[in-house]
Amino acid sequence: MREIVLDTETTGLDPLTGDRVVEIGCVELLNRIATGASYHVYLNPERDMPEGAFRVHGLSSEFLADKPLFADIADEFLAFIDDGSLVIHNAAFDMGFLNAELTRAKRPPLGYERVIDTLMLARRKNPGGQNSLDSLCQRYGIDNSRRTKHGALLDSEILAEVYLELLGGRQASLGLSHLDGVGFSSGKAAAQRPVPLPSRLTAADIEVHLAFVATLKEPVWREYFAETEATVAAQ
Repeated sequence: MREIVLDTETTGLDPLTGDRVVEIGCVELLNRIATGASYHVYLNPERDMPEGAFRVHGLSSEFLADKPLFADIADEFLAFIDDGSLVIHNAAFDMGFLNAELTRAKRPPLGYERVIDTLMLARRKNPGGQNSLDSLCQRYGIDNSRRTKHGALLDSEILAEVYLELLGGRQASLGLSHLDGVGFSSGKAAAQRPVPLPSRLTAADIEVHLAFVATLKEPVWREYFAETEATVAAQ
């Protein structure tokens, strides 16, 4: 299962009034484990940076002036997220901006059916509590000391940790299917003990079992009688 934890930074709050995306950050999870793959880009919004937005993320118009336009990176962004589920905190905000940018770039919008909104997960798990990203970090003991300002890639990395806690804790992220040689989805046979463990059944236990099976009509255990009787004889 492939999931993309995603965050954006913008020039403001409403794409319908001319606000634009200025940063996108994504990290990849495979079976709920971070793979190390990420996508990060700063964007030229083709407009000024309001002071209020600058105080949030610290991205100035001068810094963004030589960065690519969204239309220039739209295809590589879509290729990275591919068909993975999108894990987003307050998804309506980011999806609104991303779909406005995709529409402007003449690309199809992203469907909401693929979105996992961690804000909604947090509200269901912690009704009445504070569910901002910083509050969730405090609740789950996640270090967010690097988060002096909002940053799309850093926030995605932090959100990935929060997401796993919302699902029930880090133990839920154990990817046993990735282990080789232990009989999971690797397709390899389970490892065998070099010396089989001795049976813990006594001869008396086995004799009682055989007597019970003999009272049954055509029991499937009859197929194993020869092996069991040999075990009795050896004890």
